[in-house]
Amino acid sequence: MALTILLEGSALLLFGVGIVHSVFGERYILVRLFRRTDLPKLFGDTRFTARTLRFAWHITTVAWWGFAAILLLLARQSLTSHQLLLIVASTFLLTGAITLVISRGRHLAWAAFYAAAV
Repeated sequence: MALTILLEGSALLLFGVGIVHSVFGERYILVRLFRRTDLPKLFGDTRFTARTLRFAWHITTVAWWGFAAILLLLARQSLTSHQLLLIVASTFLLTGAITLVISRGRHLAWAAFYAAAV
């Protein structure tokens, strides 16, 4: 019972940390960082650099949510290998989608994430 409560608490904490990380990071870190005039120019301008930093920031949240889902199923003592694989695949699919959309397909990590999901 105590382990169940700890696992559920950890899952809730990871979910909440993910929200705070993305919302506050976007609002208080990324926006201020992107106002700088000395960002490196990847592929000719700073927009690609900013997009890369943005998706890298937010896919951390997706990873934490994937771990939260695993912990929640472990708390319920119902995590099968099939469910674990579905969570991992879903996490990589979402990560790939974020990478693809934010980078507009220019950062090829989306292909690696999709391949890992498969």
